[in-house]
Amino acid sequence: MKKLYIALIALLTGISQSFAQTDYFFPGESFDSTIPSPEEFLGYPIGDWHTRYDLIVKYFEKLDELSELATLQTIGYTHEHRPKVILTIASPAHMGELEQIRQRQLQLADPTQEKPDVSAMPSIVHLGYGVHGNEPSSAEAAMLTAYWILAGQSDLAKRVREEAVTHIDPTLNPDGRDRHSLWADSNKGFPPVADPLDREHNEAWPGGRTNHYWFDLNRDWLPLAHPESQVKVEWYHQWYPNVTTDFHEMGTNSTYFFEPTKPYGSENPVVPRKNYDDINPLFAKYFAKYMDEIGSLYWTKEVFDNSYPGYGSTYPDIHGGLGLVFETASSRGHLQASQRGDISFAFTIRNHVVNSLATLEASIDNREYMHDYLREFFVTAVDEGRKDPAKNYVFGDEFDASRNRLFLQFLLDHKIKVFENDTDLRIGGQEFKKGKSWVVPTAQPQYRMVRTMFEYVKDFADSVFYDASAWTMAAAYGMPFSTTPAAKLGAEINSVEAPDYTFPNGKAYAYLIDWADYFSPKMLYDLQEAGIHVEVINRPFKSQTQDGPVDFAAGTLMVPMGFQELSSEEVASKIQESAKTNQQKVYKVETGLNLSGIDLGSNSVGAVQKPKVIMLVGPGVSGYEAGEIWHLLDTKVGMPITKVNTDNFGRVNLFNYNTLILPSGNYSGLSEASVDHLKDWVNRGGTVISLKSASLWLNRIGLTKETPVQLEEVEEPAELPFATRRDFEGAKEVGGSIYLARMDLTHPISYGYRQENIPVYRNTNIFIQPSQNKYLTPIRYTANPHLGGYISDANLEKLKQSASVVISPARSGRVIHFFDSPNFRGTWFGTNKLFLNALFFGNQMD
Repeated sequence: MKKLYIALIALLTGISQSFAQTDYFFPGESFDSTIPSPEEFLGYPIGDWHTRYDLIVKYFEKLDELSELATLQTIGYTHEHRPKVILTIASPAHMGELEQIRQRQLQLADPTQEKPDVSAMPSIVHLGYGVHGNEPSSAEAAMLTAYWILAGQSDLAKRVREEAVTHIDPTLNPDGRDRHSLWADSNKGFPPVADPLDREHNEAWPGGRTNHYWFDLNRDWLPLAHPESQVKVEWYHQWYPNVTTDFHEMGTNSTYFFEPTKPYGSENPVVPRKNYDDINPLFAKYFAKYMDEIGSLYWTKEVFDNSYPGYGSTYPDIHGGLGLVFETASSRGHLQASQRGDISFAFTIRNHVVNSLATLEASIDNREYMHDYLREFFVTAVDEGRKDPAKNYVFGDEFDASRNRLFLQFLLDHKIKVFENDTDLRIGGQEFKKGKSWVVPTAQPQYRMVRTMFEYVKDFADSVFYDASAWTMAAAYGMPFSTTPAAKLGAEINSVEAPDYTFPNGKAYAYLIDWADYFSPKMLYDLQEAGIHVEVINRPFKSQTQDGPVDFAAGTLMVPMGFQELSSEEVASKIQESAKTNQQKVYKVETGLNLSGIDLGSNSVGAVQKPKVIMLVGPGVSGYEAGEIWHLLDTKVGMPITKVNTDNFGRVNLFNYNTLILPSGNYSGLSEASVDHLKDWVNRGGTVISLKSASLWLNRIGLTKETPVQLEEVEEPAELPFATRRDFEGAKEVGGSIYLARMDLTHPISYGYRQENIPVYRNTNIFIQPSQNKYLTPIRYTANPHLGGYISDANLEKLKQSASVVISPARSGRVIHFFDSPNFRGTWFGTNKLFLNALFFGNQMD
């Protein structure tokens, strides 16, 4: 009897908690009892815990199982192999013809097809949540919103089911979410601790914001460097949603933000004004109404950026939909003190829930309007493209087949039409050869994305940027390109095929591999891992090969068959296997006597040192830069890298490594003994690759002696209004822009490059003079370096007097300084080779 009484009390307590939850998030609403609420399924009220991602997926699986209105789709997997899921909710009638609805939406977005009857088409709404793992409230809101749509008995919930097809992505970043959820739950106090200094509110480095490789996925919709974004964008182009949401969190002392963003200053230059001037204000009225009803404070038209095309709230704007960013004050845990009192996790969740519902209501109320806009967007894109004086963009790198394929696939992933170039062209000193170059016409539905890929923008309505102010993707890929009305379009490119190189037969004196190809470093490391001795030829030459006479540039790899521990058959077999895997052309020579230039046994030929790499990470170090390097070596080279926290550096014997990487960061916490060990190791032959602020630290400890650029200080006003402080000081920053640099093509840092000038990406105010040693500034800026993005006049003058890469010799070792970002966001394929050259040829650079 006692057990029965306790069970009854527990049941009633559970029911009261469930009712309390429903009343808090959905006051006055009733629900279908056959559909479990999230708290009924999970066993705890939403907001009491940070829900693990696998439980979120299981809840969605349960909704799929129980309701004919819901279907769950796995669209891919994260780096850590968590499933990426989309829950689709619609009426039985719409669910029965989901594919037909999708095809009509694609027809609507294609101006070459007849426009369908939009009056009969449901609104396509994509509710996207949780791109930042440590902004967890949105994924909890995703569960509540799905429950409300499926089980809600209100008139609005019924309308949403009947008039919309709703796609819910609970989190774009499952790996980061679980990293943060573990932290918050394992550090939760009972009762919760609101003190911002508590451990719960201060994650260990690198935190849960980023994905497995410490990338900010909210910037990856354009670069597509990661599987999470790749599958998401692929899915997006299968539906072209009318409305897409992007839910975030911000500082605890803030309130709530929804669009419109800052007029003009935070807007993307290719998006039609109708999006900003008409549609955003129209939807904002719904958000305000819902927030007014619960009494939450909010703000609009400030700060948040809508210009960078890689945001989840901006990419839809460039595809005929409405992208919407929402930001709520964060509890960064379960409860945190703020200037307005304690902020609870449940409170932050509720803010996102009500704006999810407001988005749904706005979307169905304006269903036909948004469908008409989708068609109008692509029709006007083609019209504007026809009027563009550029007419066509032609591109192609004659010497780097793999980078060409990467860029071609990238354009196809963004649904940009690309054609073969059917004629040899010479434009502005650049040659584009038939068969090695391609044409992108401007008169196409994706004209606005074409501009995103190829245009340099220098003029801005604002001088303060939340993020990058330049994103020309052809420059990121280091792709030679130009405009031309004279291009002759050949066949359209629908897929990118791997080359079918024939491996040379017969006995070889040596094998040669051109270093110009993007994946030649991966092949080099594969060969070194296989125990094959590889050398680099440091001067140009011409050899007789199986294809006849061939000119080779400095940096060409050679596998000499007379200096191998493996048998000739084993060496040839491993080279052939690696060449096929890495899509590389291999040349065979039968003599060391070359047709011209140096011979293969010259003193200008030397062994390539196999990299043994260690990188410092942890508190104070830029996780973004460290992640970019880790990602590059993992995914593009297949090279393991030892990552050591700065507080463990005292345990490191650097003599077990030949290369140390220092991403931007603060290393002043290293002990005196550690600094002495570092200096001794470098002086005895070690190579340090240092990025930006890490180089300043190396200067401070006396390992290097490079000199900052100093200009006469421009006199500033003696006083300014307080309200102008952010804009005035922010305009001095180099927030992310693109410049033209000039390479010394004879220096090992430039091996693999054939053109002297190269676009580089800079996001730092560190300006260092060229080396006093006239041979050791292999990359410096051109006389007129500014290609795209914002930079102040004073900073541009400093840049012109600065170096991009400097080599600092230190007895038998050296430091290789990078003052730009060669691996930025996993997409600067054009400058990755500079960084990899530092790894493979660093001991030959001074």
